[in-house]
Amino acid sequence: MTQYSIVTDLNRCVGCLSCSVACKAVNNVPIGSYWNKVLRIGPNASIQGSQEGDPASYLYFLPVQCQHCKEPECVKVCPTGASHKLEDGTVQIDKSKCIGCQFCAMACPYNVRYLNEEERVVEKCTLCEQKIAQGELPQCVSQCGGMARFFGDLDAGIETFEGAENGTERIVLGDFCLPFSDADVHTLPNVGNEPALMYILRDHDWMGGEA
Repeated sequence: MTQYSIVTDLNRCVGCLSCSVACKAVNNVPIGSYWNKVLRIGPNASIQGSQEGDPASYLYFLPVQCQHCKEPECVKVCPTGASHKLEDGTVQIDKSKCIGCQFCAMACPYNVRYLNEEERVVEKCTLCEQKIAQGELPQCVSQCGGMARFFGDLDAGIETFEGAENGTERIVLGDFCLPFSDADVHTLPNVGNEPALMYILRDHDWMGGEA
């Protein structure tokens, strides 16, 4: 079964916000709302034991969006079926069925849904379904300034995920990124919803919740 996802190499993310800006532009996201936010985590003491403020202290940037969960809480609470999961694993909203009750927004563990006040429907990241249906990458992946974001099917393994073009060909996570172990791969907190998006962080303490 397909489960589309994005993997972000946090050791490569420079916090440039290109993903957030590109997302708003291509999806016409209203002013004041975001489908993709970039949080700054830290500064923190390094895992070698230095104190905050020391040269060895570090911070990293954490892009947060709809996690396209395997067991999405938003789908479970939607009274009309507007929030639903497709065969490709993405979680989508049928605006023609949405009544703006915001139960889904309240149920989301990551606070990544909002009510479009003008249309009175809930919106969120769609993983650029209009682009991936044509074999393209989500806009946040193709426009990533740090070449840190990669898109693919979890069933094929994250090493196969593809990122922005480097010249004329898309980069492949397994070939382009530095080596990493299973212990370096994390998700946002799992409360039974099984978030599908993943994050790679090497040599630092993960501060985004338990994988």
